[in-house]
Amino acid sequence: MINRRNLLAAASAAVTLAATASTAAAADHDHDHHHGPATANAKIAATALDCVRTGDACLAHCLDSFIANDTTLAVCAKKVNELISACATLAKLAANGSPHLAAYAKTATAICKDCEKECRKHADKHATCKACADSCAACAEECSKLG
Repeated sequence: MINRRNLLAAASAAVTLAATASTAAAADHDHDHHHGPATANAKIAATALDCVRTGDACLAHCLDSFIANDTTLAVCAKKVNELISACATLAKLAANGSPHLAAYAKTATAICKDCEKECRKHADKHATCKACADSCAACAEECSKLG
């Protein structure tokens, strides 16, 4: 007759055996084939994510200036808002090795250049604008390497 204690012991042994087998199989699995498009596009993904990071900081700075009734950064805010969306998508396409990456990178390059141009107008006065402009230039450069 099977009692509760024996049933639990058998279930525990089965789980341990399955986990051991799974760990052994994972250790034997060769990961050398995992160096495809994501690795090849790592640099463009990184520069795109840096644009998102610096763009978020720039946009926050623009919003703070609006709160202070200063609208001189309004166009900058509009351009950086576009940049954030475009570069987040660019990073995702790069990470996924999308066949549409090169075509999309052309659009992202135009958006990066527009944002860089606007941020450069404020770069001497606002460090966040300078950082965003520099990041835009780096991302546009990486995009241009895709052809």
